Amino acid sequence: MSNFNDLSDLSDLGDLNELNDLDVVHDGGQLTEQALRKRHMARGRSATDRAEATCRYVGIPSDAAEVVPTGPASRAAHAVRLSVRALARLPESSPDPAADARCARNASAAAVVAAQIARDHGDTALSEAAFHAAMAASRAAGEAAGRDGMGRDEPLNAEADAAEAAAVAAAERAGWI
Repeated sequence: MSNFNDLSDLSDLGDLNELNDLDVVHDGGQLTEQALRKRHMARGRSATDRAEATCRYVGIPSDAAEVVPTGPASRAAHAVRLSVRALARLPESSPDPAADARCARNASAAAVVAAQIARDHGDTALSEAAFHAAMAASRAAGEAAGRDGMGRDEPLNAEADAAEAAAVAAAERAGWI
């Protein structure tokens, strides 16, 4: 599945399309921490998959990742690699909606780095739209993870989920996925 690392450990978490189908247990009107973790991980995985596909589209191999990136390609590959590793390690810790949302936010930010390169590579209206959709997804993920949301705010999470789905659709239209 992944050239940057193996995400097969995360296969049971579903994907962004399954967010509405999560078996959610509510606690006082709030999603449980485990349900929130699944939601944030699904969004993070979607963003990471989008970033990886975008890197492949522009020809950035996984071995372009450098600990201290020296250019756009190594910066994109490194950001994707970090996102993949963070998502893979997340299940080793107790659910923490704020930390889980930050992980999804970071994955979305990695997708922006790749989208910027792809936009410059493609230089079309569809590439420009996909880049802006990636930026919007990253902003929404940041809002969901931010001080006001802390990964628990339902409207902010819903906005982040919708923005991620829109970013995926825009990347598909641009031919990145």
